[in-house]
Amino acid sequence: MWLKPEEVLLKNALKLWVTQKSSCYFILQRRRGHGEGGGRLTGRLVGALDAVLDSNARVAPFRILLQVPGSQVYSPIACGELLSGSDVYWAIATGATLEEINQHWDWLEQNLLHTLSVFDNKDDIASFVKGKVKALIAEETSSRLAEQEEEPEKFREALVKFEARFSFPEAEKLVTYYSCCCWKGRVPRQGWLYLSINHLCFYSFFLGKELKLVVPWVDIQKLERTSNVFLTDTIRITTQNKERDFSMFLNLDEVFKIMEQLADVTLRRLLDNEVFDLDPDLQEPSQITKRDLEARAQNEFFRAFFRLPRQERLHDVVDCSLWTPFSRCHTVGRMFASDRYICFASREDGCCNVILPLREVVSIEKMEDTSLLPNPIIISIRSKMAFQFIELKDRDNLVESLLVRLKQVHANHPVRYDTSRDEDLSREQIKISLWNDHFVEYGRTVCMFRTEKIRKLVAMGIPESLRGKLWLLFSDAVTDLASHPGYYGNLVEESMGKCCLVTEEIERDLHRSLPEHPAFQNETGIAALRRVLTAYAHRNPKIGYCQSMNILTSVLLLYAKEEEAFWLLVAVCERMLPDYFNHRVIGAQVDQSVFEELIKEHLPELAEHMNDLSALASISLSWFLTLFLSIMPLESAVSVVDCFFYDGIKAIFQLGLAVLEANAQGLCSSKDDGQALMVLSRFLDHIKNEDSPGPPVGSHHAFFSDDQEPYPGTDIADLIRDSYEKFGDQSVEQIEHLRCKHRIRVLQGHEDTTKQNVLRVVIPEVSILPEDLEELYDLFKREHMMSCYWEQPRPMAPRHDPSRPYAEQYRIDAQQFAHLFQLVSPWTCGAHTEILAERTFRLLDDNMDHLIEFKAFVSCLDVMYNGEMNEKIKLLYRLHIPPALTENDRDSQSPLKNPLLSTSRPLVFGKSNGDAADYQKQLKQMIKDLAKEKDKTEKELPKMSQREFIQFCKTLYSMFHEDPEENDLYQAIATVTTLLLQIGEVGQRSSSSGSCSQEGGEELRASALFPEQDSVFADTSPSKVAQDSQTFPEEAEGDWTVSLEHILASLLTEQSLVNFFEKPLDIKSKLENAKINQYSLKTLEMSRQPQPELKLSNL
Repeated sequence: MWLKPEEVLLKNALKLWVTQKSSCYFILQRRRGHGEGGGRLTGRLVGALDAVLDSNARVAPFRILLQVPGSQVYSPIACGELLSGSDVYWAIATGATLEEINQHWDWLEQNLLHTLSVFDNKDDIASFVKGKVKALIAEETSSRLAEQEEEPEKFREALVKFEARFSFPEAEKLVTYYSCCCWKGRVPRQGWLYLSINHLCFYSFFLGKELKLVVPWVDIQKLERTSNVFLTDTIRITTQNKERDFSMFLNLDEVFKIMEQLADVTLRRLLDNEVFDLDPDLQEPSQITKRDLEARAQNEFFRAFFRLPRQERLHDVVDCSLWTPFSRCHTVGRMFASDRYICFASREDGCCNVILPLREVVSIEKMEDTSLLPNPIIISIRSKMAFQFIELKDRDNLVESLLVRLKQVHANHPVRYDTSRDEDLSREQIKISLWNDHFVEYGRTVCMFRTEKIRKLVAMGIPESLRGKLWLLFSDAVTDLASHPGYYGNLVEESMGKCCLVTEEIERDLHRSLPEHPAFQNETGIAALRRVLTAYAHRNPKIGYCQSMNILTSVLLLYAKEEEAFWLLVAVCERMLPDYFNHRVIGAQVDQSVFEELIKEHLPELAEHMNDLSALASISLSWFLTLFLSIMPLESAVSVVDCFFYDGIKAIFQLGLAVLEANAQGLCSSKDDGQALMVLSRFLDHIKNEDSPGPPVGSHHAFFSDDQEPYPGTDIADLIRDSYEKFGDQSVEQIEHLRCKHRIRVLQGHEDTTKQNVLRVVIPEVSILPEDLEELYDLFKREHMMSCYWEQPRPMAPRHDPSRPYAEQYRIDAQQFAHLFQLVSPWTCGAHTEILAERTFRLLDDNMDHLIEFKAFVSCLDVMYNGEMNEKIKLLYRLHIPPALTENDRDSQSPLKNPLLSTSRPLVFGKSNGDAADYQKQLKQMIKDLAKEKDKTEKELPKMSQREFIQFCKTLYSMFHEDPEENDLYQAIATVTTLLLQIGEVGQRSSSSGSCSQEGGEELRASALFPEQDSVFADTSPSKVAQDSQTFPEEAEGDWTVSLEHILASLLTEQSLVNFFEKPLDIKSKLENAKINQYSLKTLEMSRQPQPELKLSNL
């Protein structure tokens, strides 16, 4: 056991210990007198001393010491006293046996020995080792406590530290934590790894330096175990820009599995919306615990191993033994009990598996407990077979729970069991006799013993007359068929005659499905295929219909009745090939990525020659989607389907490897992808089935039929046998692990594709640099994700939907937009920023669905940062008229209560009298030109009322706050405000008189800017101006208006305003600040809830 490092002094200690192993930093010692056969006097004395001591005072016989070369300080880290009279040692671990102490020694060698060489200071070495050992002790303690109680005190302490160190909202639940090291270059940082439902976090405070690391699971692109020059085993986290290595875990296997589970759950919940609703475990992330993750992993393994429905929940896993009559002994294994099944898997892989649907079970009974048959139970099924299980722990509770579920299953699905199983078998007598012998000994229903013998029979090829029946049994579609009488007929009745996009796709593909087979050369076969495909699309609209389903269903109809073919299709699409047949075929892409890794592992020379295995994967994609049916002669491909229904996807993986190995020479000599494709196509097109009783039917997708020279054919039985012998060692658990690993990469690959496509559309339309656009996209996406992390789903903010066009996959609502606006907009107006963000959102929400896309968000920012002055003023103008400004706007209810328009500054221009006349003419002409030069293709903006104008001015005042030229800007806007008030008043008078032409009206409005006499400004006292501003709006508020052209022309008269709107703005500093503060501002917002409005502090 590890010990808390403690300085110990003991003179002449070397006489009591013998060194067993040593390195430059560590010494493993054995106490004298322990394990010595006769011996010396010293050993006898030490042994006698230890024997007479009280058990609590006895010294452990083995220990490990830390020694730092050149230092007078030594530390026993496994057990400890002093080595010599004047030296100091630290005890850090002890061992009662040599095996135990060697485990500690091996851990030190693998995790610490090579690491310590990077330290220059010898005191740092001692501090690092002692800190690491203390962390290991704390982790061991917390693990023991976790076993004793549901929520141990240590976990509560860790939770408090986690919340204090990272300041996440309360909704960010901590799942577990570990002591480890995070590598920064060649330097390890000892600290604590916290795994929460949405983030991986690391905290370290070492040698006076604090390190905090936060990585969202959704940003992780690769999670793998690897090694570096210092350590043999590390966990590497790869994100878009960085790699992080974590090592020195007490139990690295456990840590990696938990991390893999959390990454998988989070990515599927947030990025793979197509399967979100199918997995209830993904919908409540706040309920996830470490035990839940372990149970979920076991549940997924159970469903994958026995290929059961996704809804099946595992309740019990019990070690036991099953009586196997064919071997005349009990086979050791485990029982798995779920909602509707009892399954058994032998400890030796492939030795014996059993699947017992509860609807087949007649009774579950306890037998008398004896020494030969401890804790036995008997499970009887309808085909007059019985299964005897023994050595069941907690047998009474297990049987009670099984009987409850048995009763429930029988109540929900009344049994209609067809006992007429004997058939007149007239073909392939040898195979049929072998199968009949097997049925007698192992059973002939879904409850049969599944052993290596049956696998060999399947590999030889199932007889034509038994193929459909055995497909139903192996896939357990027979249970669904019996449990849902009349279901298929109702589906057909409901779905037929309805016309939609799915039915149109089905109609297009009907005549492409095995057109060379006689069964589909008439309307009878075509009609059956139409009914099955349409009924399934109606049953599962999330999948609907995908290409390749027609080929698979055609083959199913050749060997099964129509309703049986339907349930076989259900088993394939929903259980055996999960996520294959949907919008993005994620499952098939994941398996392609797994297949690439298996190629590298089993066929390294081929992998080395073909630098880009993705090209090979594009060829093999159809192998997986159609189970080789589209690229191999039908009579051969059905033997592949036989293996698939028995062994699942494993059969396709190993057969694919066998095909590549058989063509390795030709593939290695091929010069390009096209030549490699021809090599494989030619091989697959010439695979034959010597045992097929029917005439050969070629592959309707064959690329060519070579009639120039004979090509040697390959028998499918030989190919399948080679695949099992050479590549059959892959277990279901290994395949599921690889799938989990590669699903992260595939989903992140789709995210990168989405990002690149969105940027490709946006980049030509804005002036923001591409690298800055990438940063903005990441902020936009992260804002969406943070709401998914910690907030209840809002009806206006749907989850990520990968089925939508790229630009619409991520959208944000008003609250999220306000947060981003605060972070990256240059138009921050203090407390007014929140109101301006609301108006901007309403302006950008063209379709009124309360969501905006990235393109609209960036286009608005582009105007703010890179637009010309007239574009910026136009945007501000639009933000203060409907629809951006509404009657219910929070800041516009009482526009006259705020004396923004009052000023005591004399409104005169600092120009000589000689220049004034020319300036007046120029300005009059400018107004005329702006009025005439409106873009005819652009809809004319409505004029601004006085209430809207006051809000416009208020926004300008807020924008100038804390600007270096603040005073000059305030003076300038006061001038412009008064001028515009006069323009509006002149327009009001002109409108009421009705005697002025349009041009005359423009003359009159322009003259208001520079009247020939100063009567307009005769009284400029504050009280008079305030009085005017309070009185004239009341007279004709609806008629007082100004236009965009008037505002722009007036603003152009003040150089300080022109300078303000034309000065260059730096978006990079805003982006850097946003990346740092996005999480903290979101946390601040969450802490202020339940306030309905978003209030964020200035950056």
